[in-house]
Amino acid sequence: MQEISQISNKTVVHYDLDTFFVSVERLHNSKLIGMPVIIGGTSDRGVVASCSYETRLFGVRSGMPMKLARRLCPESVLIRGDMESYSRLSDTVTQIIAERAPVYEKASIDEHYLDITGMDRFFGCMKWAHELRHTIMKESGLPISFGLSVNKTVSKIATGEAKPNGEKEVPQARVQPFLDPLSIRKIPMIGPKTYYLLRSMGIETIHSLAEIPGEMMQQVLGDNGMMIWKKAHGIDNTPVKPYSEQKSMSTERTFEQDTTDVFFLEQLIVSMTEKLAFQLRKQEKMTSCVTVKIKYSNFDTFSQQQRIPYTQFDHTLLGLAIDLFRKLYQRRMLIRLIGVRFSHLVNGTQQLDLFEDTAERINLYRSMDGIRKRFGSSAIFRASGLAARKTIEELKTIPLQIPDGKLVIKRGWH
Repeated sequence: MQEISQISNKTVVHYDLDTFFVSVERLHNSKLIGMPVIIGGTSDRGVVASCSYETRLFGVRSGMPMKLARRLCPESVLIRGDMESYSRLSDTVTQIIAERAPVYEKASIDEHYLDITGMDRFFGCMKWAHELRHTIMKESGLPISFGLSVNKTVSKIATGEAKPNGEKEVPQARVQPFLDPLSIRKIPMIGPKTYYLLRSMGIETIHSLAEIPGEMMQQVLGDNGMMIWKKAHGIDNTPVKPYSEQKSMSTERTFEQDTTDVFFLEQLIVSMTEKLAFQLRKQEKMTSCVTVKIKYSNFDTFSQQQRIPYTQFDHTLLGLAIDLFRKLYQRRMLIRLIGVRFSHLVNGTQQLDLFEDTAERINLYRSMDGIRKRFGSSAIFRASGLAARKTIEELKTIPLQIPDGKLVIKRGWH
């Protein structure tokens, strides 16, 4: 069998807020405690963003069509959700951790990794993690679980076993005995398609996966196969990345000729915002702050920003960017530069999109991003940014016929 690298001797703790959206709603309305709660798009065409443990007994799961969830659990309380409230409490928990942890990474709106290596020499890692958990619960009012182990993968799996509202330590000597009997579903990176592929190969537990030669896993799944194989052996050298590592992403345009063409400038903002939003989704990040910057011909520079609930979607970000520009551009002087920036980034895929009343918009984004990943970021875009793209990139386009008529596609992409 392929030689296995030694498991790291770091100490990593993973905190995960239990059924976060549901817990926030119960914090605001105690009558919901103990009741089956479903949060998401409230129409039949919506999908489940979060659900309480009471609904899971009936088979309800996140990402499930709302119509099916209501059929499985007709007694459930349906809530559309309040993203502003969720974002605010997420920031509260992050601030509590930031004030106490030596190194922390905000992995998503409800998850944090902390590297507390060496803490045992002074205080005791488990005792420290336990006290931080109780501080978070006391100051935020939210239930939270944690797993403590030698790396991010094992600690995250341990958190899943500690839920709901619990804590679990997996010391280095117990890593493999802890992992072996668990389902391969528990391994991060194994989604539905990979799960069903591995099950078709007769692989059900982490132990059976660990017994497969690493070279075979690489042949079946490529580089991801080798990463999954290592995780099955409790190997993960991914560091806890400080939360401030990537604070923002931005783009700017400096014009060859200064301009006061507001129509062109707004179309350019649409184009720039759309490209940045695609980068957010591609990197699996979300933003909670949008900034627009302009520089006048006399080099005076001004900016306007606004905090928002976490998102990564164009239809939320575009309107805000345009509004910020209109508030900002008051002097009607010639402009030489314009820029858009997303900041206060956090990792995470957009489970927040599930508050939409329909799945069509989500599927449209996935289709658009699939085209961009295959043919380039300029392969498909909104018609509202067309004039700016023509001026700057000199693109030739033809209309793409879709129901809302808002997109165009670059000629020759296929």
